[in-house]
Amino acid sequence: MKIFIGADHRGFRLKKQLVKFLESKGHDVVDVGTHEEGVPCDYPAISRKVGLAVLKNKNARGILACMTGLGHSIAANKIPGVRAVLCYNKKAAFLSRAHNDSNILIVGAKFVKPKDMTGIVSTWLAAKFEGGRHLRRVNQIKKIEKEFCC
Repeated sequence: MKIFIGADHRGFRLKKQLVKFLESKGHDVVDVGTHEEGVPCDYPAISRKVGLAVLKNKNARGILACMTGLGHSIAANKIPGVRAVLCYNKKAAFLSRAHNDSNILIVGAKFVKPKDMTGIVSTWLAAKFEGGRHLRRVNQIKKIEKEFCC
């Protein structure tokens, strides 16, 4: 699977760990930045890069990391078509795919132990959208997007 990944300076180390993990599992990983550890940067630009890349590449997914995940959640979800979710555990990661067809996973380096992160990411990548009543709801989200943007 093609996965676009990005992080600000507070999620940089976690991002590097995740890139290694994802590549070891055979994924095509595109690191959109930041590429410098310890240099403060603004997360909205990185959220935008990952969001647009996911939308332009069919069946691609994205992962964003920062200290809490909150800023990336706000910024990425401003892009119509992005369904970015902040997950701190495997159950939330699974349900975000199964029920919400999320296409970007956001992780907070401060709140999830690195050893738990690979389980969250693996669960999210493996989960499939269930459709059915959940498709109806995702379509309602799309309708809201059309109403308020573009």
